[in-house]
Amino acid sequence: MKRILFFVICLPFFAKAQDGSLMVEGTSPALYLNHTVAAKENFYSIGRLYNISPKEIAPFNKISMEKGLNPGQVLKIPLGASNFSQKTTKAADETLVPLYYTVKEKEGLYRIGISHNKLPVEALKKMNNIKTDAVGIGTKLIVGYLKVKKDQSAIATKAAAVKAEDENVATVIPPEKKRVIEKKRVITEQPAAKNEHENKEVVTEVEKKDSVILQKEPAVVKPVTDPGTDFNGGVFKSLFDSQTNGIVITKEDGLAGVFKSTSGWKDGKYYCLHNNVAPGTVIKITNTATGRSIYAKVLDVMPDIKQNAGLLIRLSNAAADELGGGENNFNCTLNYSK
Repeated sequence: MKRILFFVICLPFFAKAQDGSLMVEGTSPALYLNHTVAAKENFYSIGRLYNISPKEIAPFNKISMEKGLNPGQVLKIPLGASNFSQKTTKAADETLVPLYYTVKEKEGLYRIGISHNKLPVEALKKMNNIKTDAVGIGTKLIVGYLKVKKDQSAIATKAAAVKAEDENVATVIPPEKKRVIEKKRVITEQPAAKNEHENKEVVTEVEKKDSVILQKEPAVVKPVTDPGTDFNGGVFKSLFDSQTNGIVITKEDGLAGVFKSTSGWKDGKYYCLHNNVAPGTVIKITNTATGRSIYAKVLDVMPDIKQNAGLLIRLSNAAADELGGGENNFNCTLNYSK
C-alpha cells in the first residue's frame, strides 16, 4: 500500500519527465538536475526519487529543510557519488537512467568532456555510439547516468538498456577496444647513475582513431620518434587537400601555444584547438620563423582561460616539435577552409 501511495505522489513529476530527457546542468564539480516540486512532495520524497540524501539537497539550494517546499518551486538536485556515474556498473538494487547535455555553439567533444568530470573524448564518443569528432549544435549527448533504486524511484522506468559490453565506458582505455599500449623505458644520458627518473616507465597510447587524450601532467620525458622519421607534415595533409579543393582558403597570422599529448610522435597525427572552425577541420600551420608546415585536425575550441589569452591556436607538442617551435609560444600562419 505504501509503495502504491508513493508512486501516486510522484505521478505529477513522472508524467512531466516522460515528455523529455533528464538534462544535466552546471559544470564539474557542481553538476545538477532541475526538479520542479509537485504537490505533496518534500525533501525526503524527492531525495528518494534521485537517490540522494535530503540533507544534501537543501544546502545545495541554500535553503533550510525546516522551511518546507512549495508546488512549482524549482530545486537543483546535486549529482554526486551516490547518484551519478559515468560507468555502467551498478548495485543489484539500482538501475541507470541516461543523463543528457545539449551541445551549444562553438562546443566540441573535448570541452563538453572537460565540463563533465573530465570525461575523455573517446569515452564520450563510445557512450553515444558516434565516431566523428564533430557534433552539431543542439545535439543531445549522454554524459552520464543517474543511479536510482528500482523500488523507490518512479524515474527507474526511464532506465537505459545498457549492454554488458559497455562496462567501464568512462575509462580512458577500455579493455574491450584492445587498444595498443607500449611501455617505453626512460633512457637517461647516464644509465648507471642513480636518480629519481631511473627505471620509471612512461606509458604512451598508440591512437587508432582520430582523437587524442590530453595529459593532465607533463610527461617525465618527451617521446622520441625513430631516427630519421619524417611525417612530412602529418597524415592529415590529404584530408586538408580534400577540404580545401575548390574552396576559398582563409588565412590568419598569430601566436601558437602548445599542449601535451601522446599522439603524433609515432603516427604523425597532429591535433589543435582553434576557435574559428568546426571540430574535424584540418588546418595548415606554418612556423614563420622556420618556414616549416604541418597539418593538424581541430579537436575543439580553446578554453576561455587566462593561459590562452592572446593565442590564435594551440598545437599538440608533437606538431610543434616538427615545426621547430619546441615548447614555447611562436608566431605562425594558418590556412584552412570554413
